[in-house]
Amino acid sequence: MEAKKELKVNAIKNGTVIDHIPSQNLFSVINILGLNNIQQQVTFGFNLESKKLGKKAIIKVADIYFKDAELNKISLVAPDAKLNIIRDYEVVEKKVVSIPDEVTAIVKCMNPKCITNHEQMVTSFEVVRKGPAALKCRYCEKITDQDHLEII
Repeated sequence: MEAKKELKVNAIKNGTVIDHIPSQNLFSVINILGLNNIQQQVTFGFNLESKKLGKKAIIKVADIYFKDAELNKISLVAPDAKLNIIRDYEVVEKKVVSIPDEVTAIVKCMNPKCITNHEQMVTSFEVVRKGPAALKCRYCEKITDQDHLEII
């Protein structure tokens, strides 16, 4: 009988594990959370087997605990993400993300004539539907649906 081979990723002592990220959205999540600009250790897995998603990604961030408002931003690209808060190698809290009521500086307005696409200004949307997401631009009032979300 052949032994199973697995790639093991070291556990983190303290920090946050974000699981159930759709693989194609891993780098959007990294961008949204600004993980490319931190000094702490970040480990991620890409195209991992998942019964629910087919393929998934996972991110482990050492020594950082995100605020709920920060984490909820990723719900636009990873609506089924699960978060584990780790302290002394133990899961002490589990969280799920939810789409916030407003979205600022994450998504591009799909209206090519919107002022946010021509001037240096922060985009701002009211969430008019959470599942699947629909965002109404605060400047031009155009609705951007889940299928047309472009992360900036």
